[in-house]
Amino acid sequence: MAAAVEYDGSKYCGWQKQIHSPSIQHEVELALSSVANEPIDTICAGRTDTGVHGLNQIIHFDTTSERSSRQWLLGVNANLPKNIRIHWIDEKKPEFHARYSALTRTYRYYISNQSYRSALQHNHLTWEKNNLDEKLMNIASKYLLGEHDFTSFRAAGCQSLSPNRNVQFVKAWREDNLVIFEITANSFLHHMVRNIVGSLIIIGKGERPPEWISSLIFKRDRTIAAPTAPSNGLYLCGIKYPEEFSIPKYKFGPKFL
Repeated sequence: MAAAVEYDGSKYCGWQKQIHSPSIQHEVELALSSVANEPIDTICAGRTDTGVHGLNQIIHFDTTSERSSRQWLLGVNANLPKNIRIHWIDEKKPEFHARYSALTRTYRYYISNQSYRSALQHNHLTWEKNNLDEKLMNIASKYLLGEHDFTSFRAAGCQSLSPNRNVQFVKAWREDNLVIFEITANSFLHHMVRNIVGSLIIIGKGERPPEWISSLIFKRDRTIAAPTAPSNGLYLCGIKYPEEFSIPKYKFGPKFL
């Protein structure tokens, strides 16, 4: 079985189960197990960190329980907290794997670029009071395209065996007071997107030229890049799979979400 999960990550320690902290995986597995009447373990496409949100996280799980897609959907959502929801749930080919079948992952990062912090969306947007030049940020982002060693944007505790990743799409743009950054790659290093955004913000404020991104990639040194951007503006938006698995594509909104 496969499913798409949407969640507000602001009150969770991240996707992955933790012994003494609330996690999205724990809540999802509790709800699935309740409907299945048996213990359910899930595998996700990409484990998000504390405070990071998911618009279209894809999971898979095995079960002997026989339910219709509608019964699964209604039953699981009825057992989930209000800040987690299932978009769809359906049976897929046995060889489908939420993580290893994925071709690409897409993240978006939302920055509220105005003189005051939003009272309603402070857990869902990163605030930057200084004016950002999104055009410079977009120019800088193009240096990320292609396959590179992203050591300069890799968390110290990253456990990936290789720092190389293939970035296939990047764009930074503005919608009124929102500056939005979107990136698609085959996969990501720990904190990679937030570390990239931290450096793009420095460029957007005019403190560094766009070419600085190229220099950071070349030098492969995390200590010379900008600090990690906060987690609250980051969203896992979409996972692309081979057409044979018939995984529905997430439709982005015109501005936010």
